[in-house]
Parts: sequence; C-alpha cells; structure tokens
Amino acid sequence: SVKGVDTTTLTGKVMCGYQGWFACPNDGSEQGWGRWGKKGKFEPGNCEVDLWPDMSEYDKDEKYPTSFRHADGSTAYVFSPTNRKSVLRHFKWMQDYGIDGAFVQRFGRNTFGAKMLYHFNTVLNHCREGANLYGRTYAVMYDLSKLKAGEMEGVIEDWKLLVDKMKITKDKAYLHHNGKPVVTVWGIGFNDNRKYTLKECAALVDFLKNDPKYGGCTVMIGVPTWWRTLYNDCVNDKKVIEIALAADIISPWTVGRFGKIEDVPSFARNIWDEDIQWCKKNGKEYLPVVFPGFSWHNLKPRSPLNQVPRQGGRFLWKQFIEAEKAGATMIYVAMFDEVNEGTAIFKCTNDPPVGQSKFLTYEGLPSDHYLWLIGQGGKMLRGEIKLTEELPKRN
Repeated sequence: SVKGVDTTTLTGKVMCGYQGWFACPNDGSEQGWGRWGKKGKFEPGNCEVDLWPDMSEYDKDEKYPTSFRHADGSTAYVFSPTNRKSVLRHFKWMQDYGIDGAFVQRFGRNTFGAKMLYHFNTVLNHCREGANLYGRTYAVMYDLSKLKAGEMEGVIEDWKLLVDKMKITKDKAYLHHNGKPVVTVWGIGFNDNRKYTLKECAALVDFLKNDPKYGGCTVMIGVPTWWRTLYNDCVNDKKVIEIALAADIISPWTVGRFGKIEDVPSFARNIWDEDIQWCKKNGKEYLPVVFPGFSWHNLKPRSPLNQVPRQGGRFLWKQFIEAEKAGATMIYVAMFDEVNEGTAIFKCTNDPPVGQSKFLTYEGLPSDHYLWLIGQGGKMLRGEIKLTEELPKRN
C-alpha cells in the first residue's frame, strides 16, 4: 500500500463520516433501493436524497440505472457502496484531496438482521481495503439511533465479532489514538425520545474501555450540542456528564444548529471555546463537527429545499476557521456521502435529474469543490497553509 497518513493519532486530522447505507437492486445486498427512495420505491416524486452523485467517473459495472432522467433525456444512475469498486474510488478521492479518512457508520439496529449485517460488514470491509490501498485511516462509529431498551448488548456482541472475526483493531489502517484503537458511540443524551437508556450507554462505554479482552479502546462519544449544559437538544440528566468523564474524546453534533455564516463566530465562542476549556480541564479531547450545508426536502417535504445554503463553500470554510480559532486540533466533517440531508462533500452533479423531484447542485462549482476545500481545511489545521478568512483560491 502507498505511504499514507499516520494512523496512530487523530491529532491534526480531518475525518469524514461515511454512511455507506445506500443499496440498489442487483447489487447483491437484497435491500432494494435502500436509502435512495422511500418504502422500496425510487422514482420521480419518491426519493429521499437532495443531491445527486456525479456518476461520470464510475465504471459501467458501478452504475445502477434509475427511472430518473437528466435534462437531455439520458438515464440517471446511482452507485452502491456494496460494490467494492465504488468504495475504493471514494477512498482514492480522499487520498487525491488530502482527506485523512472516515468514521464508518455502523447502526446498532442494523447489526441484528442477517441481510443488514451482511450489507454493513461488506461496506466496512471495502472501507478497510480502501484505507489500506490509499493510505487513509478509518474507525467504526456505532450510531445508536432507533435502538430499543435492552438492545445495547447487541452492539457489544457486534464489536466482539469485529475484533474476533475481522481482527479489525489489528488492521494497520485502523485509526488509533494514544496507543489504542478508536471506537465511537454516537447518540448519547439526545432528548428526542430515544428508547435506550443512559445507563446502557455508560455500560457500553465501560465495556469498550475496560473489558479485559475487547476493551482497551480510545472511546469517542457523539453527544448533543448542549451536552455540557444539559440544555436544548440534550436531556437534563447529569449522567451525560458522567459518561463524558468516562470517555476520551467528545464530539458534539452541530448539524443544523446554526444556518448562517454570521451565526458561526458566536456559536464557536459559546459552544466550542467553552467545550474545549472543559475538555482541557478534565483531560479529554474534542472533535468538533463541521458541515457544508443542509437540505432534506425530498426526505421531509415540509422542510424547504436548500434549508442551510452552502454559499459556494463559504459557510463550511467559516466553520473551519472558527473551530481552529477555538483551539480544535482535529475536525469531523459531516458527511462524505450523505446526499439524504444534503451534507455530502463527495462529487455531486450540477446536472441532476429533472421532473417531479427537485434537487440541489453544487451551484456550478466543480463536482470536486468540497473535497478540495476540505483538503485545504486540513492543511490549515496542521499549519501547512495560513489561516485565511477568504475562501482559498484554486490554481
């Protein structure tokens, strides 16, 4: 494999979330149009994505035809992450633009059924291969969303499987930090009526840190924006703070918590600055989340298309600047491939299908604009280029 990023540390890295949850008929996953369309249908007027991937570089055997049509009448294609070539392509893009790697999303609920488990294991395997091939790094991020009470044991069993069968923590591309493999538990403390308990979350964190055989991990937790003050999007329960004190890295979810460039500096002062101070005081590290924009109109039609406009990348760039001013040493970009909530940063097209479903574009910018911009953000984070308020110019 090529010489790549230093997989022994998260410091100085820009990582992206990789959903890998899409499926297409005939991709071997038996999931139908998973996460492209609603209730198994993916057709004009019935889809759940607001951006359309730029398929121009994918090979014929990576293109899955849809009933959508481009303005010139041609068939619109999408990809499937169960197709090895497409995931390897995505990791090659990370290498091309200097993005360090991915937190591979693994949904607790989806590890229970054989079909879903097959899908997510396949995608994780491809990510592992891509990271090794292109000198990137990757780590598992468990998303607890939709877990019911009493199901946390299933997540514990899944981690055992990954350690025993995939030998994942021994893989040289797997992300380590402070000498230990990194694993994330996302979804602790949100006040949106989750069925699993904070007690169960604490037990999972404890297992990943302290189990004699499967523990010894650097544990990152994904928490609400207002985790520290137990306010707004966070449950008012001190157990959230107890779990934060037991974990190693804190990463609050900020997607959609502000929507304008003007809001970013005050958000950074009120949240990121204070959080980082708390982490320093308590011997924790901090991974702020930045996002390019937001839109989930096709998924939730009552929400407007282009709810948080990207402004050509200026919105994202401002977050990079403010996170660094706050003292961030590592940054998480939501998301690499999430066209569902319009947060994707991989290559998306300016020529999406026309018709009943409306799509966003990259506003005429090159389809690799956000990959490139995040590469620049990483250079700025590491001090390779200087911090500039102005969006960097591309040669």
